[in-house]
Amino acid sequence: MPHPKINSSRLFSASCVALVTTSMSFALRAAAAEAWALQFHLSNEQLGWINGTAFWGFTLSIVFGGMLCDALGLGRIIGLAFACHAAGILLTVFAWNYGSLYIATLLTGIGNGSVEAAANPMIPTLFPATRTVKLNRFHSWYNIGVVIGGFGALGLGHFGLGWRWQFATMLAPLAAYGILFSRESFPRTERVQQGVSGVAMFSACLNPWFLLMMLCMLFTAATELGPTQWIPLILSHAGVSGVLVLVWISGVMALGRQFSAAVVNRIYPLGTLLLSSLLSGAGLYGMSHATGNVLFVNATVFALGACFFWPTMLGYVSENFPDTGAAGFAVMGGAGLLSVSFVLPFMGRFFDQGIAGRLAPGESVEGLAAAAPGSGLAARWIGIQAAAGQETLGRVALLPAALCFVFLFLLLVRGRTTAVARARHPIAPS
Repeated sequence: MPHPKINSSRLFSASCVALVTTSMSFALRAAAAEAWALQFHLSNEQLGWINGTAFWGFTLSIVFGGMLCDALGLGRIIGLAFACHAAGILLTVFAWNYGSLYIATLLTGIGNGSVEAAANPMIPTLFPATRTVKLNRFHSWYNIGVVIGGFGALGLGHFGLGWRWQFATMLAPLAAYGILFSRESFPRTERVQQGVSGVAMFSACLNPWFLLMMLCMLFTAATELGPTQWIPLILSHAGVSGVLVLVWISGVMALGRQFSAAVVNRIYPLGTLLLSSLLSGAGLYGMSHATGNVLFVNATVFALGACFFWPTMLGYVSENFPDTGAAGFAVMGGAGLLSVSFVLPFMGRFFDQGIAGRLAPGESVEGLAAAAPGSGLAARWIGIQAAAGQETLGRVALLPAALCFVFLFLLLVRGRTTAVARARHPIAPS
């Protein structure tokens, strides 16, 4: 039983609010991309590097924070998250050029990663018997935050309040999670309670099956997080509101993660990951060819697949490689986020190349972009961007297609592997 000073429910709730702060930044950046491009004269590839920087910062903090959370304590990692979130949000609100946006996004990313560096190992420690389901429910708040951020961007935009005001709204959940965490004691991680040494923890991370899951994380994270950062801009040219599509995807993912037990308990984590690969690949391929309201149908298929990727990967590792401890979460999260930091600018480059390849002789991006609204050239420019963007989504569909074969192999070889029951010590404050 948990130590009486540890309030599992309150720590879980505070973690969820912190994750809302994290995910609002992703939604607001995606919604602000076009405005940034116009205001600061940025290319799609530069936008990709700015968004990718969030994942670099995420990677740095989730790896180093995850490695150090046992030594520093979970509370100090949360404190780092709060400080970096505050600095990143304020610098974004007052950004004046590409460089300032880049640094602000990096700081926000470090804050985002620090939240997960602390929460990912803490939640299995607090809820050992239901860790995979609880991780899915925790990560559903990422999607809830995207919904909040997306609707916030649309609502404030409707009243003429631009991206600076929109980013300022993140200060509310930031203050909330700072207050909630400040009142609580934190547990020691499961690995420390079980008496597994640091050497044994890092040695466990060299298990070949764990390393294969780490490689899979490169693809699962890129499949989930790469397209969602580009969808608002890409699909805004395909006859729908790209931000609404993102909000819809996030809402479906939130529901899927809240009710993950119905899936995970029936077909087990590996079966869930195989199903996720099939659905997300089919959804991305469908979005690369659909227009109008049909896009929402394919977006739903994509969301039903992508929703289980991140938390189920972490849950599977926690159940089957428990000795990897916080380092295992750090390696998995870091690998996934590192892959996204590369995928985003590559998607931007594919987008730019797709546009360039569709220009007729004598046409230029600048000339078409400056065409009078409602003119034939303006309509052609919209069509070119829609086709190039959707082609980019189709390319990303190759990632989950490859994962189908890997997870099918793992399912056949590893079967319905479950964690070995382990004696659990009482949780004591750090």
